[in-house]
Amino acid sequence: MASPMTTLGIIHTAISVIPVVAGIYSFSKYGAIVPRSDAGRIYLITIVLSAVTSFGLSSTGGFNAGHAIGILTLLAIAFSFVIGRLGWFGRLNRYLQVLSMSFTYFLLMVPAINETLSRLPPASPIGNGPDSPPVQTATALWVGVFLIGICWQAWSMHRHPAGATV
Repeated sequence: MASPMTTLGIIHTAISVIPVVAGIYSFSKYGAIVPRSDAGRIYLITIVLSAVTSFGLSSTGGFNAGHAIGILTLLAIAFSFVIGRLGWFGRLNRYLQVLSMSFTYFLLMVPAINETLSRLPPASPIGNGPDSPPVQTATALWVGVFLIGICWQAWSMHRHPAGATV
C-alpha cells in the first residue's frame, strides 16, 4: 500500500494536474505549448507552482530526483523565454523555444508516472517507486513518445515557418 500523502503533497498533486490538462489541450490545439495563449498561461503558472511546491516534498529527507526535475523545469522555462528575447541562435530560436517548452511537459510527466503507478490502485499499486519494472517501462515508453513528439514538432515547424512561437 502506498504511503499517505502530506497536506503539501495533496496540494502539489492538485496543482500538478492542471498543467497536465492544459498541456494536452495546448498540444492538441497548437501542436505546442504556446505561452501567449490562455492554455499556455495556465500551463506556465501551474507548472511553476508545481515545481516550487515539489521543493517542499521529500521522502528521503533531503535533495532528491523530484527536486532536480523541478530545477530543470524552471531552467527550461527560463531558457525558452531568454532565447526568444536575445535571439542568439537565429533561425534555431523558434525550434529551441518550442522544444524547451515541450521538455517541461516531459519533465512534468516523469514524476507523475512514478507517483501514479506507485499509488494506484490504492489497495495494490502497480509499481513501488522509480526502480520498479512497471514504472521503468512506462517511463521508457514516455521517453519514446517525447522523442517522437519533438521530432514531429520540429518537422511541423520546418513545414510551416509562420507557426506559433513562445
